Amino acid sequence: MSTAELGAAIEEAIRGYGYSSVANLTGHGLGRYRAHGEPSVPNRRIEKGVVLSPGEVIAIEPFATDGVGRITEAPQAEIFSFVAKRPIRSPPARSLLKEVLENYSTLPFARRWLSGDRIDYAIGQLLRAGILHRYPLLWEAEGALVSQAEDTVIVTEDGCEVTTRPR
Repeated sequence: MSTAELGAAIEEAIRGYGYSSVANLTGHGLGRYRAHGEPSVPNRRIEKGVVLSPGEVIAIEPFATDGVGRITEAPQAEIFSFVAKRPIRSPPARSLLKEVLENYSTLPFARRWLSGDRIDYAIGQLLRAGILHRYPLLWEAEGALVSQAEDTVIVTEDGCEVTTRPR
């Protein structure tokens, strides 16, 4: 199966409920300590996708909306992840970086999970230094509702195994 086939199936299912799929958000590959990797898994029909191989692990994330199906980024962010070790002079930023590395490594984390003083200042310093990546809040047209679901799937020789649902 390819990611193009998955995208077509996701779009067909969402349209079957009378909604639009979100074109500019996707599912993704998963790896050890990497929550977002290749390949991308589209929410809409595409011309050519990536053929999935046994052993690959992917997150299928259908995003549906009663709006037009285009998400934009808001200026604020609440989720972050560590991306690169670089020198940082600020003591609050160094302290926060230590907490992040000890507790989350490269996995995404929420601002509200952090402790200490001057968190917003420290996050700002780490972002400016290229040490953290931000995941901005997402929104669609005013008043539009957006939903998202997610399943983790291991590709097998004869299909797949969904790991996020009870057996």
